[in-house]
Amino acid sequence: MTGHIYRDVILEQHVRLFRGTMGAAFLFMDDNARPHRPNIVNECFQSVDITRMDWPAYSPDLNPIEHVWDMLGRRIAARQPPPTCLPELRRALLDEWCNIPQDQIDNLILSMPRRCKACIASSGRHTPY
Repeated sequence: MTGHIYRDVILEQHVRLFRGTMGAAFLFMDDNARPHRPNIVNECFQSVDITRMDWPAYSPDLNPIEHVWDMLGRRIAARQPPPTCLPELRRALLDEWCNIPQDQIDNLILSMPRRCKACIASSGRHTPY
């Protein structure tokens, strides 16, 4: 995802609206992924007064949604036949999203205290999660 797309789609259409409902205490969390850090994105954040949460350079991504994205990706990769065009991919993503068992998502959320303890114990380096 290029910086322009990240800025125009994610930031403009979602983050700014959410910030508006949260008010001045809003603190944006992302990771250090390259698409999140180009100058065009940084300028957008500054222009709308959005503060980023400090994120250690080598910290693991503890956000449970990353594991849900992985589940979704594996489900799409296992489809036979695989999607061959964008409309098919969109349908497949929506179908698979709806078919991820809620208890798997709940378990990811409930694992957060263990994940955080492991991250602290490893001084922010690799953990088994």
